[in-house]
Amino acid sequence: MGVNHDLSERLLDFAARAGKVVDALPNTRLGKHIAGQLVRSGTSPAPNYEEGCAAESRADFVHKLSICLKELRESRAWIKLIIKTDLLPEARMGELLDECEQLCRIMGQSIITAKNKPRTSVPSE
Repeated sequence: MGVNHDLSERLLDFAARAGKVVDALPNTRLGKHIAGQLVRSGTSPAPNYEEGCAAESRADFVHKLSICLKELRESRAWIKLIIKTDLLPEARMGELLDECEQLCRIMGQSIITAKNKPRTSVPSE
């Protein structure tokens, strides 16, 4: 399970951008609630991906990537809620939402690929 450094960097960048959004949310009851949720879900995919890259088995790898996808999907919902409730301008949130959706697609495809990859066997001599 090799490390894809580009994807790793994109996930770290996403986490950093989500953190900046969290810090920019208003100090209202709703703002604080969303901030708490987004800081957790938005920063989780990067370390889970790194753990997946060091997985002990294909099942472990798929499991870690599934956690990444779950957290990205949750982040997407919080970002959409920020837009719907006008907590931050849609112009500011649009790029982050787009990146989140791209990362969801990449992670979903990676899971499918890992699940469908044929088992490799050690050639006998």
